[in-house]
Amino acid sequence: MILVIGAFMAILDSSIVNVALPRFMTLFGSSADEIQWILTGYMLTSGVVVPITGYLGDRFGNKRMYIWSVAAFTLGSMLCGLAWSTQSLTVFRVIQAVGGGMIIPVSMAMIYRIIPRAKIGLALGIWGIAAIMAPAVGPTLGGYLVDHYSWHWIFTINIPIGIVAIMLSMVYLEETPVQKNLKPDLIGILLSSAGCFALLLALSEGQDKGWTSQYIVTLLIFSGFALCLFVLWELQIPNPLIDIRLLKNPVLSASLLATCITTIGLFSAVFLIPIYAQNLLGYTPMETGLLMMPMALVTGIMMPISGKLFDKFGAFWLGIIGMSLVVGVTYYLHTLSLDTSYHHLQAILSLRAVGLGLATMPLTTAGMNTVPRFLVGRASALNNTVRQISGSMGIAYLTYVMLQRQAYHTVILNESVSVTSPVAPLAQAQIKAFLVGNGINGEAALQGSYSIISGLLARQSFMNALSDTFVVSAVIIAFVLPLMFLLSKKRVEEERIRQQARYAHIQVGDGS
Repeated sequence: MILVIGAFMAILDSSIVNVALPRFMTLFGSSADEIQWILTGYMLTSGVVVPITGYLGDRFGNKRMYIWSVAAFTLGSMLCGLAWSTQSLTVFRVIQAVGGGMIIPVSMAMIYRIIPRAKIGLALGIWGIAAIMAPAVGPTLGGYLVDHYSWHWIFTINIPIGIVAIMLSMVYLEETPVQKNLKPDLIGILLSSAGCFALLLALSEGQDKGWTSQYIVTLLIFSGFALCLFVLWELQIPNPLIDIRLLKNPVLSASLLATCITTIGLFSAVFLIPIYAQNLLGYTPMETGLLMMPMALVTGIMMPISGKLFDKFGAFWLGIIGMSLVVGVTYYLHTLSLDTSYHHLQAILSLRAVGLGLATMPLTTAGMNTVPRFLVGRASALNNTVRQISGSMGIAYLTYVMLQRQAYHTVILNESVSVTSPVAPLAQAQIKAFLVGNGINGEAALQGSYSIISGLLARQSFMNALSDTFVVSAVIIAFVLPLMFLLSKKRVEEERIRQQARYAHIQVGDGS
């Protein structure tokens, strides 16, 4: 539970700030591009520090690293609450992200170290409540704090929680084995940091700058070059930052790929539904947060249940049933319209959450269970790096699909209401008559009718584009289903025994 507190706090703060951005723009007099760096800076920094957490946990101990990361996050939160400008807030968010980025992989690695394998599913199910619920709870809590108190509270609320987590960690957590002679892989750190930074920056700004712009293309080429060098370097040194050889484990590789696809599936709702609710249905951020709250609660309830079931039955059936449900409901979301009711949408999202809650953690745990204990820190860093990058890639790709389809539907709808259409002149005449009846006459009524028709077309084209994006998302998520056959309980156990035999000559502290 101590580890859950830190993980929940870190993930919550990555989403709680979103609803306060308009307030920051007004307060600090910043442009949209400047204020966006409050989010981008946090995302980039946390993405860069994740790959090095495995080494730091092995070298200094996971307990010590957990305390340090929570302390850095708490200090960053305090400084954010004292920020006086966009620039200062961005710098303080970077400090906060150094701790926040490390908390997740370190806490996951500690769970694998301290919990018996027979109960690891339930333990990760409880820990996963933080990973799944926090992104949905964040906007609701952030909107409430900003509306009813002050923007400072979205940061300062972390201070007492962080202090309590540090004190409990010092008293109750046991230190994991420490490898004092482990030398840092400085070249690996440099290459992974540069590659992840460039890739995440390209993914976050690609839509605004243009995917074919020189700036984005240069970032993508540089990141690809740096990450290829990173892989080649890691394969030839004895103590790599991230052990790429772990990918020779077919169960772990299938688990990582399934995690990547599932993360995209998670964000397809967390990202697209707020856009639909606010831009098309006219809900406030607070109403949107409450709309998504049942989904978060259902997922949170399902996580420990799926963990318990995983310990007994393995990942195969949980993944097949859960992800089939996610695919089906995600495809059903393409039937949403401009008239969909609030409670109907809540019910659909809650049903989808049952599938996500059933499958998410078992897919990750199946692969991690095949990794020897002394390597779980490195495997956890690899897992969370994949999760971070796939989340950014998913949002970037879905945004691209949505905007491309919106442009397509705008052209199609404009053609259907041209002057040659028998319906368009009649609709325009009715709208003009309505405006005249409300005291708007002459040229103003004519221009008003054109504006209303144009607005309705734009709204409907956006709705059609969202529908298409949900179909694409469902197709992407469906690719996870064949991977389930590599994650059966029998295959996981066979691979675990094979990996133990492979590393039997290495004895590290705990005798793994």
